[in-house]
Amino acid sequence: MFDHASFDAHEGVHAFHDADSGLKCIIAVHSTARGPAAGGCRMWNYANGDAMLTDALRLSQGMSFKNAMADLPLGGGKAVIWGDPRKDKSEALFRAFGRFVENLNGSYYTAEDVGIDTADMAIVRRETRFVAGLDEGAAASGDPSPITAMGVYLGIKEVAKRLFGTDDLSGRIISVQGVGSVGGHVCEHLAREGAKLVIADIDQEALKDISAKTGATIVAPDEIYDVEADIFSPCALGAIINEKTLERLRVKGVAGAANNQLIVPEMGEFLRRKGMLYAPDYVINGGGIINVAAEISGNYSREWVDGKLTHLIETLGEVLDEALSTNQPTNSVADRIARQRIAEARTSK
Repeated sequence: MFDHASFDAHEGVHAFHDADSGLKCIIAVHSTARGPAAGGCRMWNYANGDAMLTDALRLSQGMSFKNAMADLPLGGGKAVIWGDPRKDKSEALFRAFGRFVENLNGSYYTAEDVGIDTADMAIVRRETRFVAGLDEGAAASGDPSPITAMGVYLGIKEVAKRLFGTDDLSGRIISVQGVGSVGGHVCEHLAREGAKLVIADIDQEALKDISAKTGATIVAPDEIYDVEADIFSPCALGAIINEKTLERLRVKGVAGAANNQLIVPEMGEFLRRKGMLYAPDYVINGGGIINVAAEISGNYSREWVDGKLTHLIETLGEVLDEALSTNQPTNSVADRIARQRIAEARTSK
């Protein structure tokens, strides 16, 4: 594990197994320099254990950077559960997961992510204090997806401003990959501003619903990379900017909600060379963790959340401007700032 390409000096990587419920889980804690690690729990039917570990490590590091760029008093961590969320969920499984989170004694706070919802987190809460993204409780923040989507929408406008000289999206063609809990909300925001949408997803019912609401054109999942559009918005899973898709993209900007969009960091430079302005994923999609952070604080305030989100989008604009003025890839600029903030927090301790 220490030689893993995505290890990046993680503070801890915990593998848990509960034979009775069938739970197989990894909780990765990248950094607690800025505070307890926080990041959602993903449930996915991984091809193998190595794919599971890679996802956990990359997502955990991404949460460290995301929380630093959002200027939150939180470190970065992530949990992944190996299983099919459509048929492998059970109360016993989530209670076992909750016990494992509790065993980490507050070094990691969990919440919902892909394949997990607020009802699942409510079960987890029966076994641990260290859970957020709940519908009930004194500081409950609920589903973070709408806040994530608002941040992505505002981030797309920041990208458009630098590409076209205006953040007005009316008439702009935006291709959206993934129209689930976040991507669907992003589409609705974009449609209200008059953007023309082209959407793709493996969930046919979700596609029909969003198309009916927004007038979006539906294409097959693999065809989304070939759509000629102004901005491509990846809102599904990661590693979708790679050697194969890079050659197919016909857009001027990339700005979406998915985590770990670049299969390797070098893809940021390749996007720059092709003249595509990339909004670093862990900056543009930080709205959800801001919402969760308010709940973790014990005093949820929507005013505080909105203020933090506004500041985050300003930070995204600063990253884009520095990258454009210095001819650097945007992800390199964001990585440097995030690592500096984490290092400063570690030093101050």
